[in-house]
Amino acid sequence: MLVVSKEMDPAADLVVDELVSRQVPVMRFDMGDFPQRMTLTAEHTTGPWSGLLADDLRSVRLEGVRAVYYRRPRLPSITDVITEPHHSWAAEQALAGLLGTLYALPVLWVNRPEVDKIASHKPVQLPVAVACGLATPRSMITNVPEDARAFAASIEGPVICKPLMGGPLHYGDGRRQGVPTHLIDPAALDDSVALTAHLFQEWIPKAYEVRLTVVGRELFAAEIHAGSEASRVDWRSDYDALSYKPCTVPGPVRDGVLAWLDHFSLNYGAFDFAVTPEGEWVMFECNPSGEWHFIETRTGLPISAALAELLAGGTP
Repeated sequence: MLVVSKEMDPAADLVVDELVSRQVPVMRFDMGDFPQRMTLTAEHTTGPWSGLLADDLRSVRLEGVRAVYYRRPRLPSITDVITEPHHSWAAEQALAGLLGTLYALPVLWVNRPEVDKIASHKPVQLPVAVACGLATPRSMITNVPEDARAFAASIEGPVICKPLMGGPLHYGDGRRQGVPTHLIDPAALDDSVALTAHLFQEWIPKAYEVRLTVVGRELFAAEIHAGSEASRVDWRSDYDALSYKPCTVPGPVRDGVLAWLDHFSLNYGAFDFAVTPEGEWVMFECNPSGEWHFIETRTGLPISAALAELLAGGTP
């Protein structure tokens, strides 16, 4: 079993602990340690790659790997002894050699990073969600100010603007800050809209929100109740104001999210829903590598155990 993750990752820690408790051999590593602190020797003859992946503490035979849990590792790191243009070239070779060899293994992935990347884009997510029978907000992607203003006027109600994909702002002093969803005043939509693509959506009235974590075919749903104005708009803005409660998933929503994951060939997804005062579930997005540790910690939902069981099964 391979767990590919950065060193400080409490979610990966929990999965490793669960695998060890099941007596499943595990090698955990960060791709950022390759090739300076890890070695790879892989050989191909007539079948899958065979060989050895090793660091100073552990090693694994490639032909013995049954599954890969892939969670936001660093990229391979090349020694500064190599200067440009060869430094960038060597980094590309290291990534292609290590990740390409792992890709070729006929094993289960949670999740394959190239599939994860495609599925993480909101413009791709929303039409697939509708095709799978899930409700979504009316949305517009544009960099045309006039079209943004016309969309906001057509909603006849509150409108939000949110990032098209995840990732924080990086400041020169090393600070990292996420960009939250925010309510906008349509009258304030000016020519700055033209500077980049924006995602505008109708505001969905909420009784509460739900983080629905799916592992294989198992669903773990938790109500998220906001206790501040900021968290009512985007619960990620104020974690201290949140409370959580496990909940059940309506049958059509269950069918929809499983069909959505099947569409992208994903074995894991963290879905965000609003539940309206009338009880309708409206999907906002799915993060194919979304965090789940905080949900398990606050609710006791056995997400790490489900991941370990899925990985231990090892069926592609």
